[in-house]
Amino acid sequence: MTEPKLTLPPFAALRAFHAAATHDRYRDAAASLGLTESAVSHQIRRLETFVHQPLFDRSGRRPALTEAGRRYLAAIEPALRQIHEATAALRPDGGRRPVRLTLPPTFAATWLIPRLGDFERAHPDIDLQLTATTRVVDLRREQMDLAIRHGRGDWPDVEATHLLEETVMPVCAPGYLEPAAGPPRAGALAGLRLIVNAGVPNEWEEWARAHGLDPPAPGDLIALDAQEQTLQVAETGHGLAMGRRPAVDAWLKQGRLIAPFGQASTSGAAFYLCRPVGAAPTAADRRFARWLGAAVDRWRADNPAA
Repeated sequence: MTEPKLTLPPFAALRAFHAAATHDRYRDAAASLGLTESAVSHQIRRLETFVHQPLFDRSGRRPALTEAGRRYLAAIEPALRQIHEATAALRPDGGRRPVRLTLPPTFAATWLIPRLGDFERAHPDIDLQLTATTRVVDLRREQMDLAIRHGRGDWPDVEATHLLEETVMPVCAPGYLEPAAGPPRAGALAGLRLIVNAGVPNEWEEWARAHGLDPPAPGDLIALDAQEQTLQVAETGHGLAMGRRPAVDAWLKQGRLIAPFGQASTSGAAFYLCRPVGAAPTAADRRFARWLGAAVDRWRADNPAA
């Protein structure tokens, strides 16, 4: 029995469509393929002719996927990834399998990067490519395999696996404030300069309520854009910052900061490992996820108070 002929579009047109669908502009798609914008546009129109319908809406300032284009991208994405993996496996040198990971800069600098040597020794054939950003990246559109995200695990279009809870506690330089004998008492923050992370503007009010204290009165404070900045200013003895574990661990272990009110409490947020809904993880993705889970377990064992 004769097998039916496969109806396959030109592969160059598929590559151009995929690049344009996963980049904001044709210019960026063209750069990723080493082509001109006109060549990318020509290949997309060639594909649209093949499927007998438009895949992009060109009525706006920039082309945007039509509903048919979105369905088509979702359908071909797993197949293109499988082709990539199968080809990499057949190459004579085997190639290093890429894992593209986006994550918050603080988590990258203070937790993951110090452990990368262990990962690279265990998995020398995996090329872990990090994109550290505070943006919530569209994983499918920006061609990311995985993300570590901070929040409550309720993002759309991703599968989120819990990694570890975030806990918080006020921290300051040694000598700025004498450690308390017990939990914070009424008026514990009175007369102190508070250092505020502008990304979490209500962090001091939330901490005070969690400990049955009145919210601190607006007054002498320093507002900064990122957690690393708040910790650096606290280290110089200029006030009291909100330390967030695990990011603050290095400062505490090295004695650069102390926690004057003792043990941390949960912030309500956590870190999650995320992947696009419906995207089949590669073998390299799964190996990184297993290593990450084991690294988190070791961190918990070393930090039972967290």
